[in-house]
Amino acid sequence: MAHTDINQGRRRLLITATSVVGAAGVAAVAAPFLNSWNPSARALAAGAPIEVDISKVEPGQLLRVIWRGKPVWVVNRTPEMLTNLPANDQSLRDPASEVVEQQPAYAQNPHRSRKPEYLVLVGICTHLGCSPTYRPEVAPEDLGADWKGGWYCPCHGSRFDLAGRVYKNVPAATNLVVPPYYFKDDATLLIGEDGNVA
Repeated sequence: MAHTDINQGRRRLLITATSVVGAAGVAAVAAPFLNSWNPSARALAAGAPIEVDISKVEPGQLLRVIWRGKPVWVVNRTPEMLTNLPANDQSLRDPASEVVEQQPAYAQNPHRSRKPEYLVLVGICTHLGCSPTYRPEVAPEDLGADWKGGWYCPCHGSRFDLAGRVYKNVPAATNLVVPPYYFKDDATLLIGEDGNVA
């Protein structure tokens, strides 16, 4: 059989088929490798916003939730709690919340929130990362006659008022952090996104 008798059509078919099978094999090996670069479902969920039902949070009550592995507090403040906030200003390190990184622009106000009655804070002390204790009572014996409610960090004694603002002369240097959030409706809070409403 002479070299010229080779079926060129069959040769092209075999080369094409081999190339297609080879390309499919490379894709089958590459796809899992490339997918491994994507964040896992767990990682996506860890950074995802969370919905919080606030319909049953009584006035004065604190609700604890977890967002991004951190405790987040939602407090339904009473009118008395809100009335007492300005009385703390002289004792606070940053009463006007001027450290911009501590809260979104919509929470840079005297009550540090979108709606005065609802306060949303990351429940981690800005000193060394302990979780302060909620102390809403006024003038308890262990915190003094000037205490109007807030948080006390048992690790090193930092104190924060009911807007999460830090007192002077304590180890923590900045206010508690306000995470991004918005109200989807009167009963639902979404923590982790700012939303489109002011």
